Amino acid sequence: MTRLPYSLTEATGTSATLGLIVLQVDQTIEQDFRRLLPAEVALHVSRIPSGADLNPDTIAAMERTLPQAAALLPPAAEFGAVGYACTSGSTLIGAARVAELVRGASGAAAVTDPLTAAVAALGALGAGSVSIVSPYIDSVALPIRRAFEGAGFDVAAALSFGEEVEARVARIDPGSVRDAARRAAASGGEAIFLSCTNLRTLEVIDGLEAELGRPVLSSNQVLAWHMACLGGAHLSADAPGCLTRRVPPRSPERGAARPVS
Repeated sequence: MTRLPYSLTEATGTSATLGLIVLQVDQTIEQDFRRLLPAEVALHVSRIPSGADLNPDTIAAMERTLPQAAALLPPAAEFGAVGYACTSGSTLIGAARVAELVRGASGAAAVTDPLTAAVAALGALGAGSVSIVSPYIDSVALPIRRAFEGAGFDVAAALSFGEEVEARVARIDPGSVRDAARRAAASGGEAIFLSCTNLRTLEVIDGLEAELGRPVLSSNQVLAWHMACLGGAHLSADAPGCLTRRVPPRSPERGAARPVS
Protein backbone atom coordinates (compact mmCIF):
# COMPACT_ATOMS: atom_id res chain seq x y z
CA MET A 1 0.00 0.00 0.00
CA THR A 2 1.33 3.42 -0.98
CA ARG A 3 1.07 6.03 1.72
CA LEU A 4 0.05 9.47 0.47
CA PRO A 5 1.13 12.82 1.90
CA TYR A 6 -1.50 15.06 3.45
CA SER A 7 -1.82 18.34 5.33
CA LEU A 8 -3.96 19.24 8.34
CA THR A 9 -6.52 22.03 8.55
CA GLU A 10 -7.99 23.78 11.54
CA ALA A 11 -10.73 21.97 13.46
CA THR A 12 -14.28 22.18 12.12
CA GLY A 13 -16.09 25.28 13.22
CA THR A 14 -14.37 28.52 12.25
CA SER A 15 -15.98 30.61 14.99
CA ALA A 16 -16.82 28.29 17.91
CA THR A 17 -17.26 24.68 18.98
CA LEU A 18 -20.33 23.68 20.98
CA GLY A 19 -21.57 20.35 22.34
CA LEU A 20 -25.12 19.19 22.95
CA ILE A 21 -26.39 16.25 25.00
CA VAL A 22 -29.81 15.25 23.68
CA LEU A 23 -32.38 12.88 25.10
CA GLN A 24 -32.71 9.61 23.21
CA VAL A 25 -36.41 10.31 22.67
CA ASP A 26 -36.04 13.93 21.51
CA GLN A 27 -37.07 14.42 17.88
CA THR A 28 -37.05 18.23 17.77
CA ILE A 29 -33.96 19.95 19.14
CA GLU A 30 -31.40 18.91 16.52
CA GLN A 31 -33.60 20.26 13.74
CA ASP A 32 -34.10 23.47 15.71
CA PHE A 33 -30.37 23.91 16.32
CA ARG A 34 -29.69 23.63 12.59
CA ARG A 35 -31.80 26.76 12.23
CA LEU A 36 -30.52 28.55 15.32
CA LEU A 37 -26.77 28.18 14.69
CA PRO A 38 -24.87 29.27 11.56
CA ALA A 39 -22.71 26.86 9.60
CA GLU A 40 -19.45 28.27 10.93
CA VAL A 41 -20.30 27.01 14.43
CA ALA A 42 -19.30 23.38 14.96
CA LEU A 43 -21.97 21.46 16.88
CA HIS A 44 -21.24 17.97 18.20
CA VAL A 45 -24.16 15.95 19.55
CA SER A 46 -24.34 13.04 21.98
CA ARG A 47 -27.46 11.16 23.05
CA ILE A 48 -28.38 10.10 26.56
CA PRO A 49 -30.67 7.12 27.31
CA SER A 50 -34.11 8.30 28.41
CA GLY A 51 -37.45 6.61 28.97
CA ALA A 52 -40.32 6.75 26.51
CA ASP A 53 -42.27 8.51 29.26
CA LEU A 54 -40.99 11.61 31.03
CA ASN A 55 -41.49 11.39 34.79
CA PRO A 56 -39.37 11.86 37.94
CA ASP A 57 -38.08 8.26 37.78
CA THR A 58 -36.80 8.43 34.21
CA ILE A 59 -35.27 11.84 34.90
CA ALA A 60 -33.44 10.50 37.98
CA ALA A 61 -32.00 7.69 35.86
CA MET A 62 -30.43 10.27 33.54
CA GLU A 63 -28.28 11.59 36.37
CA ARG A 64 -26.49 8.24 36.46
CA THR A 65 -25.83 8.12 32.71
CA LEU A 66 -25.06 11.80 32.10
CA PRO A 67 -21.27 11.45 32.50
CA GLN A 68 -21.16 8.61 29.95
CA ALA A 69 -23.17 10.66 27.46
CA ALA A 70 -20.89 13.67 27.93
CA ALA A 71 -17.81 11.48 27.53
CA LEU A 72 -19.04 10.39 24.08
CA LEU A 73 -18.54 13.91 22.73
CA PRO A 74 -15.32 14.10 20.65
CA PRO A 75 -12.45 14.20 23.16
CA ALA A 76 -10.20 16.19 20.83
CA ALA A 77 -12.71 19.03 20.46
CA GLU A 78 -12.24 22.15 22.58
CA PHE A 79 -15.77 22.97 23.66
CA GLY A 80 -16.56 26.57 24.46
CA ALA A 81 -19.84 25.36 25.93
CA VAL A 82 -21.83 22.15 26.28
CA GLY A 83 -25.59 22.11 26.79
CA TYR A 84 -27.64 19.40 28.50
CA ALA A 85 -30.86 19.56 26.51
CA CYS A 86 -33.53 18.71 29.04
CA THR A 87 -35.49 21.41 30.87
CA SER A 88 -37.18 19.09 33.34
CA GLY A 89 -34.04 17.02 33.84
CA SER A 90 -31.94 20.02 34.77
CA THR A 91 -34.70 21.12 37.14
CA LEU A 92 -34.98 17.83 39.02
CA ILE A 93 -31.30 16.85 38.91
CA GLY A 94 -30.18 20.40 39.64
CA ALA A 95 -28.27 22.74 37.35
CA ALA A 96 -25.15 22.71 39.51
CA ARG A 97 -25.06 18.91 39.55
CA VAL A 98 -25.59 18.76 35.78
CA ALA A 99 -22.73 21.19 35.23
CA GLU A 100 -20.45 19.21 37.52
CA LEU A 101 -21.15 15.91 35.75
CA VAL A 102 -20.89 17.28 32.22
CA ARG A 103 -17.79 19.37 32.81
CA GLY A 104 -15.99 16.49 34.49
CA ALA A 105 -16.62 14.15 31.56
CA SER A 106 -16.24 16.57 28.63
CA GLY A 107 -13.75 19.19 29.82
CA ALA A 108 -16.08 21.92 28.54
CA ALA A 109 -15.20 25.50 29.44
CA ALA A 110 -18.85 26.14 30.36
CA VAL A 111 -22.00 24.08 30.82
CA THR A 112 -25.61 25.18 30.61
CA ASP A 113 -29.12 23.77 30.32
CA PRO A 114 -32.55 25.13 29.31
CA LEU A 115 -33.56 26.17 32.83
CA THR A 116 -30.29 28.01 33.50
CA ALA A 117 -30.53 29.56 30.03
CA ALA A 118 -34.13 30.68 30.57
CA VAL A 119 -33.22 32.38 33.84
CA ALA A 120 -30.30 34.13 32.11
CA ALA A 121 -32.55 35.16 29.20
CA LEU A 122 -35.23 36.62 31.46
CA GLY A 123 -32.55 38.55 33.29
CA ALA A 124 -31.07 39.85 30.03
CA LEU A 125 -34.53 41.02 28.94
CA GLY A 126 -35.26 42.65 32.28
CA ALA A 127 -38.39 40.56 32.87
CA GLY A 128 -39.47 40.03 36.46
CA SER A 129 -42.41 37.75 35.77
CA VAL A 130 -43.18 34.90 33.39
CA SER A 131 -46.01 32.68 32.23
CA ILE A 132 -45.08 29.08 31.43
CA VAL A 133 -46.48 26.66 28.86
CA SER A 134 -45.29 23.05 28.98
CA PRO A 135 -46.36 19.55 27.91
CA TYR A 136 -45.55 17.97 31.28
CA ILE A 137 -47.52 16.00 33.84
CA ASP A 138 -47.98 17.72 37.21
CA SER A 139 -45.07 15.98 38.97
CA VAL A 140 -42.71 17.44 36.36
CA ALA A 141 -44.41 20.79 35.71
CA LEU A 142 -44.66 21.89 39.35
CA PRO A 143 -40.90 21.73 40.08
CA ILE A 144 -40.25 23.90 37.02
CA ARG A 145 -42.66 26.53 38.31
CA ARG A 146 -40.96 26.40 41.71
CA ALA A 147 -37.54 26.72 40.08
CA PHE A 148 -38.51 30.00 38.42
CA GLU A 149 -40.02 31.26 41.65
CA GLY A 150 -36.87 30.22 43.50
CA ALA A 151 -34.83 32.24 41.01
CA GLY A 152 -36.84 35.34 41.95
CA PHE A 153 -39.45 35.47 39.18
CA ASP A 154 -43.18 35.82 39.67
CA VAL A 155 -45.03 33.07 37.77
CA ALA A 156 -48.30 34.52 36.50
CA ALA A 157 -49.51 31.24 34.99
CA ALA A 158 -48.26 27.69 34.45
CA LEU A 159 -50.29 25.81 31.84
CA SER A 160 -49.61 22.28 30.61
CA PHE A 161 -50.86 19.78 28.04
CA GLY A 162 -50.45 17.03 30.64
CA GLU A 163 -48.64 14.70 28.21
CA GLU A 164 -46.14 12.13 29.49
CA VAL A 165 -45.32 10.20 26.29
CA GLU A 166 -42.38 11.88 24.57
CA ALA A 167 -43.28 10.61 21.11
CA ARG A 168 -46.58 12.48 21.43
CA VAL A 169 -44.93 15.62 22.80
CA ALA A 170 -42.85 15.88 19.61
CA ARG A 171 -46.07 15.82 17.58
CA ILE A 172 -48.01 18.49 19.46
CA ASP A 173 -49.12 20.88 16.76
CA PRO A 174 -47.47 24.33 16.86
CA GLY A 175 -50.96 25.78 16.55
CA SER A 176 -51.83 24.19 19.89
CA VAL A 177 -48.68 25.72 21.37
CA ARG A 178 -49.71 29.11 19.98
CA ASP A 179 -53.19 28.86 21.52
CA ALA A 180 -51.74 27.83 24.88
CA ALA A 181 -49.34 30.79 24.83
CA ARG A 182 -52.26 33.14 24.23
CA ARG A 183 -54.10 31.69 27.22
CA ALA A 184 -50.99 32.01 29.37
CA ALA A 185 -50.48 35.62 28.29
CA ALA A 186 -54.05 36.46 29.38
CA SER A 187 -52.95 35.77 32.96
CA GLY A 188 -50.09 38.26 32.73
CA GLY A 189 -46.35 37.81 32.84
CA GLU A 190 -43.76 40.07 31.24
CA ALA A 191 -42.54 37.12 29.15
CA ILE A 192 -43.81 33.73 27.98
CA PHE A 193 -41.67 30.61 28.33
CA LEU A 194 -42.48 27.56 26.18
CA SER A 195 -40.84 24.74 28.11
CA CYS A 196 -39.50 21.42 26.71
CA THR A 197 -36.83 20.73 24.12
CA ASN A 198 -39.10 18.24 22.33
CA LEU A 199 -41.86 20.82 21.82
CA ARG A 200 -42.07 22.47 18.38
CA THR A 201 -41.90 26.17 19.11
CA LEU A 202 -39.59 28.06 16.75
CA GLU A 203 -42.21 28.69 14.10
CA VAL A 204 -44.62 30.43 16.49
CA ILE A 205 -42.25 32.72 18.42
CA ASP A 206 -42.08 35.74 16.10
CA GLY A 207 -45.83 35.81 15.45
CA LEU A 208 -46.63 35.52 19.14
CA GLU A 209 -44.25 38.32 20.07
CA ALA A 210 -45.88 40.60 17.51
CA GLU A 211 -49.35 39.66 18.73
CA LEU A 212 -48.74 39.66 22.49
CA GLY A 213 -46.25 42.52 22.70
CA ARG A 214 -43.82 40.71 24.99
CA PRO A 215 -40.85 38.35 24.68
CA VAL A 216 -41.62 34.72 23.89
CA LEU A 217 -38.90 32.28 24.87
CA SER A 218 -38.57 28.54 24.34
CA SER A 219 -36.27 25.86 25.73
CA ASN A 220 -34.35 25.34 22.49
CA GLN A 221 -34.12 29.03 21.68
CA VAL A 222 -32.76 30.07 25.08
CA LEU A 223 -30.38 27.10 25.21
CA ALA A 224 -28.84 27.98 21.84
CA TRP A 225 -28.63 31.66 22.86
CA HIS A 226 -26.94 30.91 26.18
CA MET A 227 -24.53 28.41 24.63
CA ALA A 228 -23.61 31.03 22.04
CA CYS A 229 -23.04 33.63 24.75
CA LEU A 230 -20.89 31.29 26.83
CA GLY A 231 -19.01 29.77 23.90
CA GLY A 232 -18.23 32.91 21.94
CA ALA A 233 -20.55 32.08 19.03
CA HIS A 234 -23.29 33.89 17.14
CA LEU A 235 -26.80 32.78 16.26
CA SER A 236 -28.21 32.60 12.74
CA ALA A 237 -29.55 35.83 11.32
CA ASP A 238 -33.06 34.36 11.08
CA ALA A 239 -33.17 32.91 14.60
CA PRO A 240 -36.59 33.80 16.00
CA GLY A 241 -37.39 36.05 18.92
CA CYS A 242 -36.27 39.40 20.29
CA LEU A 243 -33.84 37.57 22.59
CA THR A 244 -31.74 36.29 19.68
CA ARG A 245 -31.36 39.80 18.27
CA ARG A 246 -29.73 41.05 21.45
CA VAL A 247 -25.98 41.47 21.63
CA PRO A 248 -24.62 38.72 23.91
CA PRO A 249 -23.90 40.17 27.36
CA ARG A 250 -20.26 39.09 27.08
CA SER A 251 -18.25 37.74 24.15
CA PRO A 252 -15.38 35.60 25.41
CA GLU A 253 -12.45 34.49 23.32
CA ARG A 254 -12.89 31.02 21.91
CA GLY A 255 -12.05 28.40 24.52
CA ALA A 256 -11.92 30.85 27.43
CA ALA A 257 -13.32 29.53 30.68
CA ARG A 258 -16.60 31.06 31.79
CA PRO A 259 -18.61 30.72 34.97
CA VAL A 260 -22.02 29.10 34.72
CA SER A 261 -24.90 31.48 35.41
